[in-house]
Amino acid sequence: MTGPVLTTPRLTLTPVVLTDFDDLAELWRDARFTLPIAGRGPMTREEVWFRLLRDLGHWQALGMGNWAIRMTDTAHYVGSVGVLDYRRETHPPMDAPELGWGVGVRFQGQGLAREALEAALHWCDHSRKLPRTVCMIDPPNAPSLKLAGRTGFTAYAEGTYQDKPVIFLERPAAR
Repeated sequence: MTGPVLTTPRLTLTPVVLTDFDDLAELWRDARFTLPIAGRGPMTREEVWFRLLRDLGHWQALGMGNWAIRMTDTAHYVGSVGVLDYRRETHPPMDAPELGWGVGVRFQGQGLAREALEAALHWCDHSRKLPRTVCMIDPPNAPSLKLAGRTGFTAYAEGTYQDKPVIFLERPAAR
């Protein structure tokens, strides 16, 4: 199963495919991108390959997953946004589908992450009819916390993931 293609005024969001691998590998090798999201330095191509396979399987098994975000006019790869169930071992446990997003450094500060996240949330609300979504953000990641707030997420708990502090946020569906 593949998921839907979503469009915004500037972006086209397509479910991830194998041919996204080189773009993903380039994105995840940039420590300026990985540090605020994954709390670590660059990922190897092997690690990115496993991420891609996980994301392909997500769509197959659950009918939701990550979309590749591309500029509609140029097809440049911007990043990804997704509706996920990674079964993360968090404290407290996440009890609703998780939203995740990230855009490459050269595309940050242009409102593209918000545009993509709003498209994914609209899909959650109207196509999947999810009553609630959650996300977790590293406390120092101020840009993601700000974006989460702008798209309707509010903090509901502080906790841990992989023994590191995180903030858990939730968003009820907009109807």
